[in-house]
This record gives sequence, structure tokens and C-alpha cells, in this order.
Amino acid sequence: MSRVLIINKFLYPNGGSETYIFKLGECLERLGHEVQYFGMEHEGRIVGNRVEAYTSDMDFHGGSKLAKLTYPFKTIYSAEARRQIRKVLDDFKPDVCHLNNFNYQLTPSVILGIVQWRKETGRDCQIYYTAHDYQLVCPNHMMNNPATHENCEKCVGGHFGNCIKGKCIHGSAAKSMVGAAEAFYWNLRGTYRYIDKIICCSEFMKTKLDTNSLLAERTVAVHNFLDASLIDAYMETRKDSASEHKRNYVLYFGRYSWEKGVRTLIEAAKKLPDIDFIFAGRGEYADQMKGIPNIKDVGFQSGDDLIRLIDEAKFSICPSECYENNPFSVMESHRCGTPAIGAKIGGIPELIIDGENGLLFESGNSDDLADKIQRLWSDRELLESFTARCREIKYDTAEEYIEKVYEL
Repeated sequence: MSRVLIINKFLYPNGGSETYIFKLGECLERLGHEVQYFGMEHEGRIVGNRVEAYTSDMDFHGGSKLAKLTYPFKTIYSAEARRQIRKVLDDFKPDVCHLNNFNYQLTPSVILGIVQWRKETGRDCQIYYTAHDYQLVCPNHMMNNPATHENCEKCVGGHFGNCIKGKCIHGSAAKSMVGAAEAFYWNLRGTYRYIDKIICCSEFMKTKLDTNSLLAERTVAVHNFLDASLIDAYMETRKDSASEHKRNYVLYFGRYSWEKGVRTLIEAAKKLPDIDFIFAGRGEYADQMKGIPNIKDVGFQSGDDLIRLIDEAKFSICPSECYENNPFSVMESHRCGTPAIGAKIGGIPELIIDGENGLLFESGNSDDLADKIQRLWSDRELLESFTARCREIKYDTAEEYIEKVYEL
């Protein structure tokens, strides 16, 4: 069995990356491998390492004035991260170091620390990286400009100065300058050449990272695994058939933000007053749903409550306007036997096959989305066909995913 060090800046539940590393670590341990974690110290930390070595918590939205003055330098290079990870490496002696979100808080300094440790000890330790976003080719990591609500590829090819021109990081020239400097510095050093394998969660993401020739030699596309234990447990408690269980509504679940296409979906819903929509989530567009008779906002949902909403929906919507990669909302819908209509953008078409298990529409086009919703709502035969196809879709379990990704 092998020792795997999972590296992620947050070691507490904070988002999709953390859900991924915790599930991955749990599965590796079930398979008999030893797992430890490295990242920032935090009062909510739920995983760690034997020597209790972590970096200081960096709160970009708080902290003292002195701390804020030093952050721009620490986000580019972190001597602390390199020093602390060395303690873990010397003690744990991993066979694999699996990087996840590390930029800004940990910085690529940890890669140099691993490389130095390998050289000095002669250890054959592989460095893997799961790309949860486009950080290695885009300083704001999303390949879009939040200020203009447009997707953007101006930084592709190392032209990171465009991040400053567009104020692409939180609309701030100062933060964008730091982000661009970080990208320039590490690309100039060629540090990412030390990564042995870059795991992309979609073919689409792979094509974007492959625009950097240094990365292209290392990328592989493997769709995320789906932990379906909660869904399967819920399904076992349901007594009636899937067709009897469906209710007359269309579902959106996720963040209420522009990049998720919620504004476009609201506009499409207005065009279809005879169709009921349920929105489950929270975010900046919640107020825009108020007063629309056929929209019901049920707020953030999780566990059985969310699964029930997905299971009982006629179909769900994934209307993203950003370069979405491998949306769990589509995978979870399929697992519940619920078809999805998705935007033709990013990795969504890799999950929704137009006309086979769902429908695709032009991202950002509310008229096209409304047409597709009306078509699927009105065509019972087509909906039943999609529903049957969805139940046949198989996504990798964590165990199957590990077999594809790791060479243990």
C-alpha cells in the first residue's frame, strides 16, 4: 500500500475542492492506503498530518493592517509553506503528493519544496495535480471577466498583463496586478514542469490547459467521480415508481449568480407562465425571483431534501454562462433518473448528449432556453425516453476514479 499526501489550501468544508479531497481521502483509506493532508491552519480544520505542520491562516477579507501589507508578497512565494511541508515530507515520506487548490495561500512554493525533498532523499514521489479551475493559464482562475460578465481568453499564451487591464480579480487593479505577477513569476520559472500528471475533470478543461505547451505534456481528462451513497439510500426508501414520483415543476439547484446563468433562466421562466419552476440555492439573484408567479425560491437545500427535489422534478436546468467543467448538478440529476437541459458551453456537452439524454441550448440565450424547456415539457414521449436513458448512465465511483488516476 502507498502513502498519499493531499495538499489543499483549505482543510475544512469550504467548497467543491474540499468535498473532492475529503471523499478522495476517505476512499484511499478504505482501499488500504495511508493518507495525510497539508494546508492552512484553521479553527474549522477537520483533517491534518501527524506532525501538525500547517501554514498560517490567511484571511484576505480580514486580519491586521500589517498582515494585509505582507499578503501580496506571500501570495506569490511562501517560505513558510515550503518550510512547513518539508516537516510533513520528512515524517510521512509520501509516495504521491496530490495537489489541489494551492495558489495564493500555499503558492507553488510547495512544489519546489517537494522537488528539493525528492532530490535530497532520493525518494520516488510522484506529484499529481487536480485542476479544479483554469488557474495555471488564467490569473483569475475562471477565464472570465466578472466586471463585464464575459468569458475571456486574453491571458492564454502567457499574456497575463490583460488581467491587470481588465481588473479581472474582484474588479481591483491592485489584486489583479498581484495575480498577474504570480502567474508571470511561476511560469517564468517553469515550476509546473515538475508536475507528473495534471488531472482535468473535462476534455474541455484539458484543451484550455493544453494551450500551455509545458502543461500539455502532462494533462489527462478524467470526469469526476460521483459519490451516490446518499442518493441511492434515498431511492431505496421510495416506495412508488419513478414515473409516479414525478411532479409538475422544473428545477434549478445551485448558486444564484451570473456565471451560473441564473439571470437567463429567470428570463426564460418569465416567458413560460404556465410552467412552474423551483429554485434551490442562494446568491445575488434571489431578489430578482420575487414577485414572479411561476417561480418558487426554496433557498439552499441539502441531503434528502435536495435529493427529493431532484428526484421529483420533471427535469433540471444547468444554464451556466461560464466555462463549466463537470457539473455535479447534471450528474446528480442523472443518478436520480431526472433529465437535464444544459447550456452548450464548457464540459456540459460531455455529460448531456443533445437529443439522447437531454437537450442543449445556446448559453445566455433565454429564447432558446425557453424553447427547449417548452419542448421537453410538452413532449411526454421524449421526456420518458430521456428519463430511461438517464437511469442507464454510469459515472465512476471513487474507487473506479482512483484506479484511473493513480499508479499505485
